[in-house]
Amino acid sequence: MAISDPVQIDAHQHFWRIDRGDYGWLTPEAGPIFRDFLPADLEPILARHGIGATVLVQAAPTVAETEFLLSLAAATPFVAGVVGWVDLAADGAPDEIARLAANPLLVGLRPMVQDIEDDEWLLSPRLAPAIEAMVRQGLVFDALVLPRHLPRLLVFLERYPRLSVVLDHGAKPFLRERRLDPWRADVAAIAARPGTSCKLSGLVTEAARDWTIDDLRPAFAHLLAVFGPARLLWGSDWPVVERAGGYDAWHAATQELLAPLTEPERLAVLGGNAARAYLGRRG
Repeated sequence: MAISDPVQIDAHQHFWRIDRGDYGWLTPEAGPIFRDFLPADLEPILARHGIGATVLVQAAPTVAETEFLLSLAAATPFVAGVVGWVDLAADGAPDEIARLAANPLLVGLRPMVQDIEDDEWLLSPRLAPAIEAMVRQGLVFDALVLPRHLPRLLVFLERYPRLSVVLDHGAKPFLRERRLDPWRADVAAIAARPGTSCKLSGLVTEAARDWTIDDLRPAFAHLLAVFGPARLLWGSDWPVVERAGGYDAWHAATQELLAPLTEPERLAVLGGNAARAYLGRRG
């Protein structure tokens, strides 16, 4: 779909169908999100908040799931793009990336770094051919990392300066423990690199179950300070957000957090930046 400002965009949401069987992390212990979530579930929520488009993000480390998401996106008018998955360390990764990127709905790829046992994975030279293929195809690299990965991510960014990178969920600061160092310095170093943006998403999942907006302010204020309103993208992380108060509560908290910004700045965070980062890169 064609996107132009000031359409609001949810830059981070998921769909899944459990019987597909490749969501290793999704077990009955996940509680309210251990069920199917598909476009008909999200559509009324988007309408309630005036959100016109979304970026659909992978939730399983398989090409099969990426193809499933692309098929859903093709049949779902509000999905503007898909961030999928490819084994970036595999010998055939460049060819797989080229094949998937032939579909214009593919806008990025996301290795699930937070779940990879090797903390040095981002620094593997085996990734280079795949990253170069992503650059050629105009695909965004979604960085699903934890605070401990940020120093490696900085080196990764230095190796691939032409790669567009979006930091997912602010790198998941330890809000529950009220411990933001050394996350603050590491995120600031990431933000200083050109070509990086950050999703204002997932924060409530990292906070205490009974979070208040004051629990979110320190991390939000830091992300705003280092990335600025031109490089922050709002996302819901739905349906994962249903484990932390729900879409409506997170959306309302965001509106309050963004209230001091100017109207153009708010519109950028709520949609314009996502359109530029993801949807303006593919033909």
